Amino acid sequence: MRTLLTGNEAIARGAYEYGVKVATAYPGTPSTEILENIAKCSEIHSQWSPNEKVALEVGLGAAIAGARVLVAMKHVGVNVAADPLFTAAYTGVRGGLVLVSTDDPGMHSSQNEQDNRHYAPFAKIPMLEPADSQQAKDMVGLALEISETFDTPVLLRLTTRVSHSRSLVNLGEPGERAVKPYQKDVAKYVMLPAYGRQRRLFIAERDKRLQAFAENTPVNRIEPGDQAFGIITSGISYLYAREAWPEATILHLGMTHPLPSQMIREFAGQVGRLFVVEELEPYLENQIKAMGLPVTGKQIFPAYGELSVTLVKERIAGALGRETAGREAEPRPFEAPGRPPVMCPGCPHRGLFYVLRQLKLTVTGDIGCYTLGALPPLAVLDTCICMGASISGALGMEKGNPGLARRLVAVIGDSTFLHSGITGLMDIVYNGGTATVIILDNGTTAMTGHQDHPGTGRTLTGQPAYKVDFVALAKSLGVKRVTEVDPFDLPKVKEVVSREIAVPEPSVIIARRPCALLVKTPESPVVVAGCNACKACLRLGCPALSFPEGAGSVEVNPALCTGCGVCTKVCKFGALRKAGEENA
Repeated sequence: MRTLLTGNEAIARGAYEYGVKVATAYPGTPSTEILENIAKCSEIHSQWSPNEKVALEVGLGAAIAGARVLVAMKHVGVNVAADPLFTAAYTGVRGGLVLVSTDDPGMHSSQNEQDNRHYAPFAKIPMLEPADSQQAKDMVGLALEISETFDTPVLLRLTTRVSHSRSLVNLGEPGERAVKPYQKDVAKYVMLPAYGRQRRLFIAERDKRLQAFAENTPVNRIEPGDQAFGIITSGISYLYAREAWPEATILHLGMTHPLPSQMIREFAGQVGRLFVVEELEPYLENQIKAMGLPVTGKQIFPAYGELSVTLVKERIAGALGRETAGREAEPRPFEAPGRPPVMCPGCPHRGLFYVLRQLKLTVTGDIGCYTLGALPPLAVLDTCICMGASISGALGMEKGNPGLARRLVAVIGDSTFLHSGITGLMDIVYNGGTATVIILDNGTTAMTGHQDHPGTGRTLTGQPAYKVDFVALAKSLGVKRVTEVDPFDLPKVKEVVSREIAVPEPSVIIARRPCALLVKTPESPVVVAGCNACKACLRLGCPALSFPEGAGSVEVNPALCTGCGVCTKVCKFGALRKAGEENA
């Protein structure tokens, strides 16, 4: 049977077909849908973990116990998981373990554009790169086989285009989900220095065996064609190169660490000129040049952003001195008007940020929907680095510049706080900081599509779970001043924030309202009567409010308005009112 699947759906199907027993992840675009689809398979234990480090540690434990495991995360999540990953390369596994990393060239939904291919040689683990959904599914099985054969975790690296594009996939029958008997092996799994040194020698020997495997695996293959020039490529870049130059001789690498050096040398000897087509860093190019082979790569291709069929066609043609006019032109996609990302109508973060802007505070921000508070008209955030950095950064700003202390707050979401904010808050208390931390609790991991976490009271599969008490947690860390507020109550929010930033000790404010997209029964929309066109309400940046050119007043789009009423509290003239209150 054949069906259309996204790359992420195909990875999930691969987990189902190739006997994965445990799957863990922390949600992050473009990887989120992998676990959401695996969770539909009751035979696999699937879970969201509080962060990527925990997800990999749970996965490693399951693999050591003898189960086949898949762990998924976006590229920056591997930074969080790097500590156990590098040591897992030493301990090895018993059941197979595949780590799926989804990179984001072009930064469609990420704070950086790192190239995670470098993790494979850095951690000394093998790496596979699928070009489409069929390969994504098949490579889950191959990765598990390599993992068990060579006693190693395997990195399966996707990019946004592979994760989210659909292509045909041949479905197979699920294999047995057997668990190997557990065997205690202290010298293998307890990484004391003496044991670690022994395992380091094992890694060196394993590298040699993997090198020989790379030379013969079918996922590395030469596609013959015009030998005037050849292209070495991998992943989604292979599809761009194949479509741009269907007549070219191509070395398609599905296993990109270790590289098949002998195959590459033989390929180079078959063609007149050698090109490398790859997105982001010159990962392949640098290694090929280190072999002493002349190759053209980043001299003509950018080291940032995504490639395209047109770009690959034009750049290689230019390097060869060939005309492209005779080729069929690639159709230009329709260019829709630009639409900057905004917080949704009724978002509980909007009112809080409006107050912080009014108070002219320094605001250290974090990763989540509330990062959009950095954009006009709110423009309230001063920093956004990585998950949890708002709290730690606030402490650093206070210690580095004490004059900021009484005008400084950190904002962080509920899921992000549980991911990596707890230790930062602990650090503020421990090291005598006085920052006010505002936890924006909307009851979900909203930015990536409303996934549950330990603070929602539900698991990935919808089972009831203990719900973290943020008030009790903050107090257990030593924070004496903890206040809960409704972010729609602007006067109260202003009063509480003003009070807490003035106190020379740590404090936590929990702004609690569910995500507007989770509220199934919105209130009546706001109506306009007697507007004097001051436009103060537009400073909220709510998509439901507009001031059309030539209009005499603000207009409310009833199809967008959720009736949250925040704008009615901003309007000083009473022109904005809830429906039914016009005459109040």
